[in-house]
Amino acid sequence: MTDYYRYPQQPEPQPYGPPPPAPPAPPHRAKAKRPVALIAAVAIGAAVIGGGASALVGQFVGGDPSGGISVTGTNVSRSSTGTVSGVARAVSPSIVEISATSASGQSTGSGVIITAGGEVITNNHVVSGADTVKARLSDGKTYTAKVVGTDPGKDLALIKLEDARGLKAAALGDSSKVDVGDEVVAIGSPEGLTGTVTSGIVSALNRDVTVAKDQDPSRQQQEQSDVWPFEFGGQQFNGDTGDSKTTYKAIQTDASLNPGNSGGALINMNGEIIGINSAMYSPSSATGSTAGSVGLGFAIPVDTVKAGLDDLRTGGNS
Repeated sequence: MTDYYRYPQQPEPQPYGPPPPAPPAPPHRAKAKRPVALIAAVAIGAAVIGGGASALVGQFVGGDPSGGISVTGTNVSRSSTGTVSGVARAVSPSIVEISATSASGQSTGSGVIITAGGEVITNNHVVSGADTVKARLSDGKTYTAKVVGTDPGKDLALIKLEDARGLKAAALGDSSKVDVGDEVVAIGSPEGLTGTVTSGIVSALNRDVTVAKDQDPSRQQQEQSDVWPFEFGGQQFNGDTGDSKTTYKAIQTDASLNPGNSGGALINMNGEIIGINSAMYSPSSATGSTAGSVGLGFAIPVDTVKAGLDDLRTGGNS
């Protein structure tokens, strides 16, 4: 058998000069469609989720997700919207303590600032028959006030703080949108404790509450430690209302009201005034003094207030 010697295969000779150019790369296929679809899905999710997604986006882009929800006259921060503390911070500067002095003594109530120039809404029974009226703001500043107009038929009064300017006015809401079970906040000056905040719910609507129209000079207007007498369901509470009386439709609340809350604000969780607190039930103890709130309070709907403002500004229906 013949053996053949196999020479190793030699590489093909290469021409001198630079190497030949590389073959062109295959066309690049765009892969943006899936990320775009993903972004679109996230955007749709953000639209559904709402505020939470906005806060998340704000965190990544360096924005501030805790902006304010502005209401005329108030500004409740988004992080505090729906909280008692947020409502209290926003509205307390618009609530005043009212001291009314007459020949029969002095009574204490509350009021709500409705204009930067010092117009204040309160109850008629807080200032009725008063010779002098003073109002103290939440910052402690005190103003002398004059009674502009009263409407005993609605138990409302408008007073004006003298030389006041730049005050923080409260936002007047819409009491027709109030529902039973809505959370509410009450701010006033019970027993002279300025700026006291309580909270609760709307217990009922359109309650017929009867109160005295005017002060009887022969006796203290607010009997039993300044608790305003009223009638409800055919019964008298907190004393005799007298012969001259009026009945109005009220918002019932279980937010704690005490002597001195009259004329103060009942507020929804957006920081809007929905009522002016006007009456509360306070049972008497065996010693004749009054007990605290038992969750039966009544407020004049703010729509009633708004409807009568023009008349109050021209003297009211005294």
